[in-house]
Amino acid sequence: MTEIPKPARRAGHGEDTIYWDAAKNRFVGAVSLGWAPNGKRRRPKVYGKTKTEVRTKIRDLKKELQGGVRSPANYTVTEAVNDWLERGLKGRDESTVGKNRTLADKHLIPYIGKTKVKDLSADDVDDWLEDRSEWLATRSLRDVLAVLRRSIAHAQRRDKAVRNVALLVTVPEGRPGRPSKALNLEQAKAVLAAARGSRLFAYLVLSLLGGVRTEEARPLAWDHVFLSVQAGTPPHVAVWRSVRKHGETKTRKSRRTIALPKQVVDVLEEHLRWQKQERASKGTEWSPTGLVFTTRSGEPLDAANVRRDFRAITKKAGLAPEWTPRELRHSFVSLLSDHGIPLERIALLVGHSSQATTEAVYRKQLRPVITQGAEAMDEIFTAGEPDAIGD
Repeated sequence: MTEIPKPARRAGHGEDTIYWDAAKNRFVGAVSLGWAPNGKRRRPKVYGKTKTEVRTKIRDLKKELQGGVRSPANYTVTEAVNDWLERGLKGRDESTVGKNRTLADKHLIPYIGKTKVKDLSADDVDDWLEDRSEWLATRSLRDVLAVLRRSIAHAQRRDKAVRNVALLVTVPEGRPGRPSKALNLEQAKAVLAAARGSRLFAYLVLSLLGGVRTEEARPLAWDHVFLSVQAGTPPHVAVWRSVRKHGETKTRKSRRTIALPKQVVDVLEEHLRWQKQERASKGTEWSPTGLVFTTRSGEPLDAANVRRDFRAITKKAGLAPEWTPRELRHSFVSLLSDHGIPLERIALLVGHSSQATTEAVYRKQLRPVITQGAEAMDEIFTAGEPDAIGD
């Protein structure tokens, strides 16, 4: 006698159920979570081609619920990144936000942006980085991975992601970046000669002979420039500000006071006389910002102004066009090193000093003004000539 199969047991109240949905051509799994505050039944569903797949998804769903996190089913990497850029970077510089936005729009969203955060795997991230390594330098790969990591972390804090798979991968080796260069002495003199008479001349002299970062030179005010000997202290500049948020220098160690070479003092004195004449001719149209370096209308310089004018100067000096203003600082270090100045003294001049020295500078210059760089630069650029700059 043939045994009649027993009908499938109907799931009890609150139990998981798995059934076939002919309209969707999929198995459906449902979990009962009681009732929502609005009176509607909370019964999330998962779908799969097989019952085994559905059971796995139900198990993963329960793990999320036990951890207090319920990843939205359709929450994508693009949404996570946009949420972080809009809400996770409040108070940051516009340039910082813009940099991260550019990295995301060019190298992240077009490649893995459509992936759901809950489905993103470490292998997906590895494959994406390997693909981008043919186009980006290692530093840029680190930056774009940081965008993904912080975006998912932001989603985790808002219960939109369970784990951050981007933390499980390492950055591959990217394409070689353009190495920074340094001007040799003849190139440096050619650049200064080409800049003579331009608005950027004093700016370049201070950067090249003083080791001041371009981001430190742009916000430099005359109140922080001392062109005469005062109480036995030689002419010096107080590098205490930058264009970064709240005027902070790149690091606490970057805040320093350095002596000025005589040739820099001469150029700045000439620059001050010229600026006063221009300001008088402008009258009320001139913006009295108190800055050492400004545009023709008296407004602060921006990085684009400096890069554009510097390219024109290097071209006039007969150099290749890829030189950048920040490489004047590399040149400062290289020229001092070639002149025999110990590396530890150079580090002090460029703001990489010890904590004790940094604290001394913060305390309104309790120690003598750092003079070694000024003395060396006077020797390097004079070299027996009465006026080596611009000749």
